[in-house]
Amino acid sequence: MFDYLVVGAGLFGAVFAHEAIKRGKKVLVIDKRNHVAGNVYTENVGGINVHKYGAHIFHTSNKEVWDYVQQFAEFNRYTNSPIACYKDELYNLPFNMNTFSRMWNIKTPAEAKAKIDEQRAEALAALNGREPANLEEQALSLVGRDIYEKLIKGYTEKQWGRKCTELPAFIIKRLPVRFVYDNNYFNDKYQGIPVGGYTQIVEKMLEGAEVRLGVDFFKERESLVVSAKKVVFTGMIDEFYGYRFGELEYRTLRFETEDLPQENYQGNAVVNYTEAEIPYTRIIEHKHFEFGCQGGVATDHTVVTREYPAAWKHGDEPYYPMNDEKNNALFAQYKALAESEKNVIFGGRLGMYKYFDMHHVIAEALACAKKEVW
Repeated sequence: MFDYLVVGAGLFGAVFAHEAIKRGKKVLVIDKRNHVAGNVYTENVGGINVHKYGAHIFHTSNKEVWDYVQQFAEFNRYTNSPIACYKDELYNLPFNMNTFSRMWNIKTPAEAKAKIDEQRAEALAALNGREPANLEEQALSLVGRDIYEKLIKGYTEKQWGRKCTELPAFIIKRLPVRFVYDNNYFNDKYQGIPVGGYTQIVEKMLEGAEVRLGVDFFKERESLVVSAKKVVFTGMIDEFYGYRFGELEYRTLRFETEDLPQENYQGNAVVNYTEAEIPYTRIIEHKHFEFGCQGGVATDHTVVTREYPAAWKHGDEPYYPMNDEKNNALFAQYKALAESEKNVIFGGRLGMYKYFDMHHVIAEALACAKKEVW
């Protein structure tokens, strides 16, 4: 008999299992994939750590979380500075003076502010005092038409599979605009990528647990749930309840990865493609996440991944919850069921139906473990 059955060997499940094991609990961890680490799984391909399920850049201002992950790996000083490509024009992200200089051929913050204020004024006049009714109106009222048309509209519509006029305004309550020449995407105090990739972190977290891979919880549910006193479930909460109230909506991703016989493909780890006509949202060149690849073992090749968003359907991997008003109301029904459970704990993006970055997941898992096993 196990104290806990943890369904899902991603970050939430691994952190919870690690904390439970430290306190003498017996833990069984299962995952339907043939590897641990969930979506943060990295695989070494000829000396390059490939992020198999999209770019994962660790960032946080939470010192407790930062100190926690340092136990399991050394982190490099990688700074996320993505590039946006719009019809062969290249722009720095996030929106900063490099972006504005390239877009309008200006060089001072005062010039940039004047240009943005002029375009915002047009959008605000069109609203005529009312609140923005959709994402397009919200974006135009925050940054104006040039930035919206070139850097937001096409990318957002590909990402969510809907027109910006059909997306709720709250998705972009604010758009960070920096009037400095600084391409650091995140404002967080701590940032980096683990030297050697993310998989090792989860492997270390799971030391002492019994781990079974290639196990589908729903196919073996009856025998699994009786093997443990409590279940920690990190899968889809609506699937757990047999879609009793209906299906929650998710977005999925499809990845096309190539190993190319050249040293350097695009010169940056992440390049976003913001025009609607290009079907993928970004190209990731994995070697640029880590230092030393150009001058080390990976000089003769590079690995790139194109990322295609799509509507989720059964059999796909769910990546992003669609946290609009309709889906949040449906989730509230499932959450009420979950709160009545005595022996099941729900965690992670899918179990809590909420978009989390890695540091959020770790913080949630630690909070859950503190409440449950500390």
